[in-house]
Amino acid sequence: MKRRHLSKKEVEHIAWLAHIELSKEEKELFIEQFNDILDYFKKIDKVDTEEVQPTYHVLDLMNVYREDKASPSLPIEEALKNAPKKEKKFLKAPRIV
Repeated sequence: MKRRHLSKKEVEHIAWLAHIELSKEEKELFIEQFNDILDYFKKIDKVDTEEVQPTYHVLDLMNVYREDKASPSLPIEEALKNAPKKEKKFLKAPRIV
């Protein structure tokens, strides 16, 4: 029998945080799936990575961004043409207090 890492109460809390309602059957399914994932992490933790250099990307890429070139800004009229509300040359948003 697998060791249970997460309890029903913890799965219910995770569901609450995610703003989802789970049926009794779904809770049991998630308990099993979450615990399978945690068991898999335990297997990963056992892998010897002593000689492995840390990587930040699976491909050996350096800067893949385009060159930054200055260009004219979008005209104000064009930028505001689809705005639901505008006032002079600004977007108008509801007041938030």
